[in-house]
Amino acid sequence: MVGKTEYQNGAVKATAAPAMNLESDLFSNFSFKSFKLKTKQQELLLRVSILGLVYILAFITRLFSVLRYESMIHEFDPYFNYRTTLFLTEKGFYEFWNWFDSESWYPLGRIIGGTLYPGLMVTAAFIYWTLRFLRFAVHIREVCVLTAPFFASNTTVVAYFFGKEIWDSGAGLVAAAFIAICPGYISRSVAGSYDNEGVAIFALLLTFYLFVKAVNTGSLAWALASAFGYFYMVSAWGGYVFIINLIPLYVLVLLITGRYSMRLYVAYNCMYVLGMLLAMQIRFVGFQHVQSGEHMAAMGVFFLMQVFYFLDWVKYMLSDTKLFQAFLRITVTSAVAVGALALGVAGLYFCFKKLSDATIFIVMYGLTSMYFAGVMVRLILVATPAVCLISAIAVSATIKNLTSLLRTKSKTAVAGSSKGTGGSKASSKASFDQSQPFQKNGAIALLLGAFYLLSKYATHCTWVTSEAYSSPSIVLAARGAHGNRVIFDDYREAYFWLRQNTPPDAKVMSWWDYGYQITAMGNRTVIVDNNTWNNTHIATVGRAMSSYEDEAYEIMRSLDVDYVLVVFGGVTGYSSDDINKFLWMVRIGGGVFPVIKEPDYLVNGDYRVDKGAAPKMLNCLMYKLSYYRFGELVTEYGKPPGYDRARGVEIGNKDIKLEHLEEAFTTSNWIVRIYKVKPPNNRW
Repeated sequence: MVGKTEYQNGAVKATAAPAMNLESDLFSNFSFKSFKLKTKQQELLLRVSILGLVYILAFITRLFSVLRYESMIHEFDPYFNYRTTLFLTEKGFYEFWNWFDSESWYPLGRIIGGTLYPGLMVTAAFIYWTLRFLRFAVHIREVCVLTAPFFASNTTVVAYFFGKEIWDSGAGLVAAAFIAICPGYISRSVAGSYDNEGVAIFALLLTFYLFVKAVNTGSLAWALASAFGYFYMVSAWGGYVFIINLIPLYVLVLLITGRYSMRLYVAYNCMYVLGMLLAMQIRFVGFQHVQSGEHMAAMGVFFLMQVFYFLDWVKYMLSDTKLFQAFLRITVTSAVAVGALALGVAGLYFCFKKLSDATIFIVMYGLTSMYFAGVMVRLILVATPAVCLISAIAVSATIKNLTSLLRTKSKTAVAGSSKGTGGSKASSKASFDQSQPFQKNGAIALLLGAFYLLSKYATHCTWVTSEAYSSPSIVLAARGAHGNRVIFDDYREAYFWLRQNTPPDAKVMSWWDYGYQITAMGNRTVIVDNNTWNNTHIATVGRAMSSYEDEAYEIMRSLDVDYVLVVFGGVTGYSSDDINKFLWMVRIGGGVFPVIKEPDYLVNGDYRVDKGAAPKMLNCLMYKLSYYRFGELVTEYGKPPGYDRARGVEIGNKDIKLEHLEEAFTTSNWIVRIYKVKPPNNRW
C-alpha cells in the first residue's frame, strides 16, 4: 500500500500509508508461529539441550578442589606426568621421545620414551599448543589440571551415543548423566588428577562405541575409527589389555551363538590388524601383541574368523547342502588325521527382550568388568561405564513404560448392549476400565519414587565428589577446634626449600612415594621414584632406612646421597607417614638382603614405637630421623612430651643423637623433615 488521497476543504492532499499498517505487515511476516518447530525438531532440541547441560555438569562438578584450594596437581604419579609434559612443550616431541632422564633413579637414570605411555602427555601438549595458537595465554600447568574434567565431559557425549546405539536416545541421556556424576569415575577425573586414567576411560568407551557401531553397520569407516580409538587407548594406559581381550571374547560369543556375518568380519579384522600395527608404534608396548600371552586370545579369534569366512565361502560355492556336508566331513577327518587341536567351547545364551549384537556386548562388558573389579579394586574405574550404561537402559525402559501407562486414555464403559453376548463383554470391559485409575496411580507413585531416588543419588555423588575426591594429597586439610578449616602446606614448603637451598646436583634419598614430587617440584635428583622398575634399588633404600645409622651411612655414601627426606605425622596426626609405611621398607629390603628380618622390628608380632618397641626399631635410621627432637615437644594438652598423635602413644626413645646426619630443615607442622648427610671425617 503506497498511499491514499484525502479531500480536505475542497483541496486534494496526498498522504502516506499509516505506520500501523506497516507494523502489522512486519509482525505478520515475522510472527512467532513461523518459529514453531515440529515434534521431532523439538525432541532433538531438547536432547541437545540436556546433553549440553550434562556436559557442563560433568566439568564443573570436578572443580571442587580448584575452588577450595587452588589450581594444582594432585597425588604423586601425576607430578611425573606434569614434568614430562612440560619437557615435551619446551623441547618438542623428538627430544621427548629420546629423553634420557639422569635425575631419576640415580645413578641408573631412566629412558623416558621407552618406559611410559605417551598419550596423556601428547594430548595435553596438543591442547596447550592449540590454545596458544588461538592466542590464549595459558600455562601448561593449568592445561594439565583441567585435562581430566575436560575429557570427563567428552566421555558423557560418547556415553550418550553408546547408549543410543545399544538401546535408544533416552538410555543415552541417562547414561551420560550417570557417568557425569558417578563417584567411581570422578575419583580419577577431578581437576588436578593428571593421570593416565583421565583420558583412558574416554578412549576405552570411545573404542567400544566405535566397534559396536562398526558391527551394527558393517562400515569400513567405523571399523577404521575403532582401530584408531584402540591406538589412542594403547598410547594412554596399560588397561588396553582389557579391550584386546573383551572384544575377542565378544566376537567368539557371537560366533558360537550363530551370529556370524560379514559385518562382524569386516569390523573385527580391520580393528585387530590396523589396531595391532598402530599399537606396535608405542615403544613401551612394542611387539607384545605377537609375543605376550595376554594378546593371544585376540590372535586366536582372528584366525577363527578366517575359518568362518572360508567355510562361508565354501558353502556359497557348493550350493548343494549335501556337497557342503560332505566337504565338512572330509575336512574334519583330515584335521584329525594330521593331529590338529580341536576346540570345544560351551555356548553362552543371554535372554534379552531386545536381543541384538550390541546388547550382548554391553552384558559381556558388564560381567567381565565386574569380575576384574572384584579382583582389583582399582579396576572399578573400568567397570563404571558398563554399570552406568546398563543402569541407564533399566532406568530409561522403566520410565518409558510408566509414562506410557499415564498417556493411555481410559475407555468409557459400555452400559449394555442389545446383542446376546454384549452384556458379558460390557461387564469385562467395565472392570478393565475400572483398573485404569489404579494403574495410573501406581505409575505416578513409582515415577515419583524413581525421581526421588535419582535425586538422592545425584546429591550423594556431589557430596562424595566434594568431600572424598577433591582433596589434593600434596595439600592437607583438617578441622580446627572451632570447626574452621586448617591447611597444611608442608609438602610444597619442603620442595621449595630443596629448590632454593640445595645445590642443583644434590641427590635426595626418600621412600619411592615422593620421588616424582621431589623431581618435579624440588628439581633435584632422586634415588628412587614411583616408577618402581628396579626392585633391587628400592630394596637398597629400604635397607638403609631400616639399618643402624652407621650401616645406613655406608649405603648412602655408596649412592652419593646428599640429603634424606622423611615424612612424619606425629605432630599433626597424619597417618600416611613413613613410620606407618616402615614395615614395607623392611619387607622389600629383606626380600633382597636377607640381613634385614621383619621379626627384629616386632615384639610378639606387634609393631610398636613406644617403650615396648624392639631395640632395633628404636635405633634404626627411620626411627631416629622421624623422632629427632620430638621428645622435647608437647603435641597435645594433658599428654607428656613426645606423644605421637598419629599412633596415640608416647615414643620409646626420646634421647636421639645423630652422628652422620644433621637436621637441615623441618616444615612448620613437622610433616616433612630433611637431613643433610655429613661428609666423611678426615682420616688425619
